[in-house]
Amino acid sequence: MLPPRLIRRLVLAPLALVFGLAVRSRPGRMRSLRLTCFALIWFVAETAALFMLLGLWIVSGFGGRLRTEPYQSRHYAVIKWFLDVMYDGAARTYGLRVEVDEPELTPEERLARLARPIIVLSRHAGPGDSFLLIHELLSVYGRRPRVVMKSALQLDPSVDVLGNRLPNVFIQHSKIGESLFTEQIERLAAGLDASGALVIFPEGGNWTPGRWRRGIRRLEHAGRPDLAAQARQMPNLLPPRPGGTLAAIEARPDADVIFVAHSGLDSIVSVRDVWRNFPIDQVIKARWWRVPHDQIPRDAPHDDQVQWLYDWWQRIDSWISENRPDGAAVPEVAPEPESDSAEPVAELTRTPGDYSQHSPFARSSSPGYSASFASRAAIIRPVSALVRR
Repeated sequence: MLPPRLIRRLVLAPLALVFGLAVRSRPGRMRSLRLTCFALIWFVAETAALFMLLGLWIVSGFGGRLRTEPYQSRHYAVIKWFLDVMYDGAARTYGLRVEVDEPELTPEERLARLARPIIVLSRHAGPGDSFLLIHELLSVYGRRPRVVMKSALQLDPSVDVLGNRLPNVFIQHSKIGESLFTEQIERLAAGLDASGALVIFPEGGNWTPGRWRRGIRRLEHAGRPDLAAQARQMPNLLPPRPGGTLAAIEARPDADVIFVAHSGLDSIVSVRDVWRNFPIDQVIKARWWRVPHDQIPRDAPHDDQVQWLYDWWQRIDSWISENRPDGAAVPEVAPEPESDSAEPVAELTRTPGDYSQHSPFARSSSPGYSASFASRAAIIRPVSALVRR
């Protein structure tokens, strides 16, 4: 006797899809099954989060009290729950493990973690790195992150709702003047409390050979051959764009700066890489350094501040080269084609105090500042491609 039609279509059909994909998986790795299970976890968590957000909107007086502190805290709780579920799902389906090398927990370090806001400057490489960073800030360190991210991420319903209800910045060059984004970043930094964390990705996007070459060209066009030469010595990273970083540092003089390096997702550049090469049973290594607020060269000339940022970026690059997964080589970049072009980086020539009038985002094919959750779309797309086959 056949089960009812509703049961057949809502339960048996998805199970048939899962087992069908498992048959097509590589022996011993079961990539299709892992991906499908992770996609189902994401779908359930996303749906549950949206219902939670709808409930918060209703009980807040249909949105009237969403900006108050109690409801802001509840929204951060929803993010924390969602990321905890996703992290646990990644651990179960892909064997994901994260090892963090952090400063020794001295009394001074303990006090800094409890008493001062932070500005987090992280490299950006591979899907999920920002997802892991936000998870660590919320679940491990008890911070409330404010994130600078691409406007395209608003295509994800939960990111759209949460990102606009909480203090974040969505970057969209084509619709509005770029100076507004600098002012928004300054406001985010100025509004940090002792538990706040402003998250910026100074590279502006994931590493690719083309972006790496164009970043060096921009420095050369800006009349900074010294920085271009330094960028060539950083094969793992894109040249950092200093404007947004220095504007945030200037806006919050009492904030410490946290530099974040990680290794393990570097080889995942395209959607195809997510499907074919996403690491299984691999340890993602991370390291962070704290620069106390009184050791940041806020009063130094602008060029010295830019050089300070590049020196730290070079330190991160060295750490990445030393901590690559077994068998992973330092990326090789083909010679720069003559057709490659790049625009000058005007932010390199600015003076302190000018950030409210200028943008930290130079226009290029590099996709602005990006942040967490982008990995989910990259991981889900291969499933739909398989279903269409």
